[in-house]
Amino acid sequence: MKVLVYGSGQLAQMMCLAAVPLGIQVRAVDVTTRNVVDPISKEVLDTSLDDAINESDALTVEFEHVPEDLLEQASSSGKLYPGIDAILAGADRVREKQVLEELAVKNSDHLIITDVSQLHEAIDSLGEKLILKASRDGYDGYGQWRLKSKNELASLCQELACLDLSKVPLIAEKMVPFDRELSLLGARNSQGEFVFYPLAENLHHQGQLHVSVAPAPQVTGSLIVQAQSAFKLLADKFEYVGVMAVEFFQVGDELLVNEIAPRVHNSGHWSMQGADTSQFENHMRAITGLPLGNANAKYKSAMINIIGCDDYSTDLLSINRCHLHLYGKSVRPKRKMGHINLTGESYAEIAELMTTLAKYLPMAYFPKLLDEADKLSELN
Repeated sequence: MKVLVYGSGQLAQMMCLAAVPLGIQVRAVDVTTRNVVDPISKEVLDTSLDDAINESDALTVEFEHVPEDLLEQASSSGKLYPGIDAILAGADRVREKQVLEELAVKNSDHLIITDVSQLHEAIDSLGEKLILKASRDGYDGYGQWRLKSKNELASLCQELACLDLSKVPLIAEKMVPFDRELSLLGARNSQGEFVFYPLAENLHHQGQLHVSVAPAPQVTGSLIVQAQSAFKLLADKFEYVGVMAVEFFQVGDELLVNEIAPRVHNSGHWSMQGADTSQFENHMRAITGLPLGNANAKYKSAMINIIGCDDYSTDLLSINRCHLHLYGKSVRPKRKMGHINLTGESYAEIAELMTTLAKYLPMAYFPKLLDEADKLSELN
């Protein structure tokens, strides 16, 4: 069985590693050069994209920002999972918001901005504390602006004046005073069957995910029901096949959808050691028609991203239940270089492992680690 992944980064690499034991051969498409490559070595393979599509049993994506002509070509094969509508919604916040509104899935109050003059209307409608998000190509904190007071509006309008908002609109969202950020990953197969991973709690710094803890502490049954209900509505709408992530703001006892990611997701990396079946294996199972695997957590887990540095000590591998996953990238500011997974029988054990891990890391690059360890140390 053969799978072709659009995108040749770390997610394609981890899908490939999960697919090999299943007897699935994975190749990847460098969407910039349009070469077919080995997802591990990145070596250009001696095959055309057309031939790779024809030879593959399933096509999928590692990220949603694939050029639309490539997506349309993939979709026309009848082998693209998830389908093009889900991928395009994940790539465009306007489409994403329209789907959420159509399904009556709760999300942040918002307006679509196609001209900077509409920001005055946004303040009148949503209040003066806003977060503005580019509708396309924004991720990891890029393509976002925060308005904390209407006194900042003039300078913000000046900053945004150079953008073509008629081509790439902004989403102006009411800044939500949320309690925390959660994400739900699940898989759906072509028969409409679901498996769900436990909710993960996510900690961000400067717009990037730094730490995920799963299962998220202090999750109520109501939160699980809300998250899974929203997920099912979205997945059924798209006739989704594969793994999807839905990110939420928790505001009291209510969940608001923040983003949809139609793919395997950074906040699910903990599943590589912490779940019975990793998100990468379940994605491969779903898109190739294999039975879905159990998504239950085996342990308490923490995933720590390695961002913009490589001067940590690999002696961290001496820590019990510590697993290092490197992506083979050159160092660049804010670039995800790899991640570390920790597993334990309790949150207190995870906290202890995090504290030990800190001794091996340049802590300026891991600003959330010890604060989260302190919080977890008080839990069972």
